[in-house]
Amino acid sequence: MTIGGYGIAAAPLLPWAAIIAFGALAILLLGFGAWRRARGLLWRVLALALLLLILVNPSLIEEQRQPQHDVAVVVVDDSPSMRIGERRHYAAEALRQVTERLRRFRDLDVRIVHAGAPDPNAAFADDGTRLYTALTRALADVPRQRVAGAVMITDGEVHDVPPTGQLALSAPLHVLLTGRPGEADRRLVVKDAPSFGLVGKEVRLVVRVEDLPAAAPDAEARLTMRKDGGPPTTRLVPVGEDVPLDVTIDHGGPNVFELQVGSGPHELTLDNNRAAFVVNGVRDRLKVLLVSGEPHQGERTWRNILKSDPSVDLIHFTILRPPEKQDGTPIRELSLIAFPIRELFDVKINEFDLIIFDRYRRRSILPPVYLENIARYVRKGGALLEAAGPTFGTPLSLYRTPLGAVLPAEPTGNVYEQGFLPRVTALGERDPVTAGLPGDGGDGTAPKWGRWFRYVEAVPHRGDTVMSGYDGKPLLVLDREGDGRVAQLLSDEMWLWTRGFEGGGPQAELLRRVVYWLMKEPDLEENDLRATVEGNRLVVTRQSLEPDDSPVHVTGPGGTLEILKLAPTHGGQSSGSLPITESGLYRVTDGKRTALAAAGALNPIELADVRTTDAKLKPAVEATGGGIFWIGPGPLPDLRRVDPDRSSAGRNWMGFRANGDYIVTGIQEIPLLPGFLALLLALGAFIAAWRREGR
Repeated sequence: MTIGGYGIAAAPLLPWAAIIAFGALAILLLGFGAWRRARGLLWRVLALALLLLILVNPSLIEEQRQPQHDVAVVVVDDSPSMRIGERRHYAAEALRQVTERLRRFRDLDVRIVHAGAPDPNAAFADDGTRLYTALTRALADVPRQRVAGAVMITDGEVHDVPPTGQLALSAPLHVLLTGRPGEADRRLVVKDAPSFGLVGKEVRLVVRVEDLPAAAPDAEARLTMRKDGGPPTTRLVPVGEDVPLDVTIDHGGPNVFELQVGSGPHELTLDNNRAAFVVNGVRDRLKVLLVSGEPHQGERTWRNILKSDPSVDLIHFTILRPPEKQDGTPIRELSLIAFPIRELFDVKINEFDLIIFDRYRRRSILPPVYLENIARYVRKGGALLEAAGPTFGTPLSLYRTPLGAVLPAEPTGNVYEQGFLPRVTALGERDPVTAGLPGDGGDGTAPKWGRWFRYVEAVPHRGDTVMSGYDGKPLLVLDREGDGRVAQLLSDEMWLWTRGFEGGGPQAELLRRVVYWLMKEPDLEENDLRATVEGNRLVVTRQSLEPDDSPVHVTGPGGTLEILKLAPTHGGQSSGSLPITESGLYRVTDGKRTALAAAGALNPIELADVRTTDAKLKPAVEATGGGIFWIGPGPLPDLRRVDPDRSSAGRNWMGFRANGDYIVTGIQEIPLLPGFLALLLALGAFIAAWRREGR
């Protein structure tokens, strides 16, 4: 035991048992002498005590101590909510004054920690502002007896404060709040949003506009919604009530919806007046109607390719016996069903995602009114694929019907029955439908696939020719008509690839791409701007049929604008990337198209409530004996050093414990009774006792 750096230590000359036995014997002898009232008893006590001390061999221990500085931590909140108003200005001024005053104490080390800012090298997680975690890490290498206290300069929106019983901080925690009491704000909350929906169907989401702390009775707000960066729609919604919204999923893949509400009577920031959510569009089943004009070699190829896809629901009709055929066969001997013309091309036509005409020629089966229905179906968003046969170049061609108004290529009447190698055109090399087809040599080299032997010549009046046939003439033409799409394949011999003639070809992949382009699959758009998040980078890809070296503008969640230069990669693509610095919605535009990409949480809890509050940190402050102070534009509280057993906070001051910790660098031992001197004293005491008894 030491007091003030000094203590007593013993180095016994005999075992403690022997010393204790000697002491017990001495006490018995002294007791017997006291009973007999012997003279010189006090001298005997002194002599025996000196002998015991000699045996115990006590010494004075002096510790050589080196005082240790206490540690104080200042945690500064750099989270996005600190951008509001003058909070960062107040925080910077508070940091300057606090560190300047703390460093005046010579026995105190000050550590400054910045936390809460988005980390571009970390995975995006909606964890909010984690100041307490940063404080714990800053004190991880500091013994508890050296912690003087901590200060958090924040708006109070801290999301990692542990329960009171799990606080790792034993020193006082002080909080300097950079806002003002009683702040008010309006926010938009997406209460329920589905993560996926069926293409072409509606999904319901629920939103709520809140005025904090309370809304005026019967208040309304103007809500604006934008889908995939398109034109906005606006409506009035009540404040403080759940509002259901029905939205349509237009395409497969991510459908990005942006919501924004007008400013309220009191606003701290408009960042939480916006919200976004992503609904992934999935197709239930692709309903395809395949109409074959007559049996032929390629008919089964079409059927097998379409039936091999489990997502395709195929209805296939082959016209085996047209009405004009009169061969005298009795009706009872015909195993044919009536062609349900009205049901397919009038009543249920809009239920189909794609209509395919395979070697169909004009007959009396489909009256012009139904062909006009098909043309109308295309203009309203439907899809049409025609695989032309030899009759396409005759007066019986579909081009000579009302359907010709939506077909991009007009037949010349020439049909070539000579071998040719289908090739991807220069334009097709930039179109995702045909770019990079398996076996395509590219760069002018011959494809590694088999020949076809029939080509129906046609002159395209519009659309994009992505494949060429005989003598470089158009073979596959893609076109947009109104809201719908049309594809024309000017040959009926794709089946040769299926049969493996001369090595075959990529018939399944080509048909799959054509069909999904007709279904408006985003990945197959020929002129498109895309933005995706890959790790911690935003990757921007532009697909274009014409070379385009113009830069794109990237707007981050916080409104920061960056210009990104895209470099050509392959086909019609050019690409570039930027590091992601914060979670939220990124908007990319090249002046013609807009792309959206979501990084991390679209509606982070950091911006859920941006009002300055003392509620979240108050339990931890009270448990550690600290104080909470609203600084805002006001003065900073005074700073003091206090003893560990004293109060650490007052009305206008905050204290930091003076722990007085130290480390022992050495020990000096001084014998209390030098052996020779103690022996002389003991002998002297025995002689004095003997003389006293002899009188």
